[in-house]
Amino acid sequence: MTEPSPLTPTELTHVRADGSAHMVDVSAKEETTRVARAQAVLTTTPEVLHLLGEGGLPKGDALAVARVAGIMAAKKTPELVPLCHPLPLAKVTVDFELGEDSVRIETLVKTRGVTGVEMEALTAASVAALSVYDMVKAVDKHAVISDLKVLAKSGGKSGDWSL
Repeated sequence: MTEPSPLTPTELTHVRADGSAHMVDVSAKEETTRVARAQAVLTTTPEVLHLLGEGGLPKGDALAVARVAGIMAAKKTPELVPLCHPLPLAKVTVDFELGEDSVRIETLVKTRGVTGVEMEALTAASVAALSVYDMVKAVDKHAVISDLKVLAKSGGKSGDWSL
């Protein structure tokens, strides 16, 4: 397998010819409905997961707090990620799936606009995971956040895809 050739600054969308970063001009792009799903996973002990599911952690209902944190984070993505465009978000969901040794956090973000919402979905998943971590660290200092990734996207010129 051959190594891909490195991209030159003029081939990178967020880099000008002189190498400096800039926000991409999306004004000529067609407005479409765009959706992205992302996830993050927090691994902890079965005992902590039981407390998490029952809302019995010392700091309270971690999942309710994390859901609101994830929604708020999606709305603040352009303030946190410098080259993201501000988008009018139409929908943000944050859902949790408790497993034997982890909680999987899945987010969905939807807009009607000229650029995708993958970064908003990733930001929501990561901040929701950080919020759960903050709530469980008193009972499990070894909890781990992992597997942050985009699961699917739709809308726009690059087409639809999912893992």
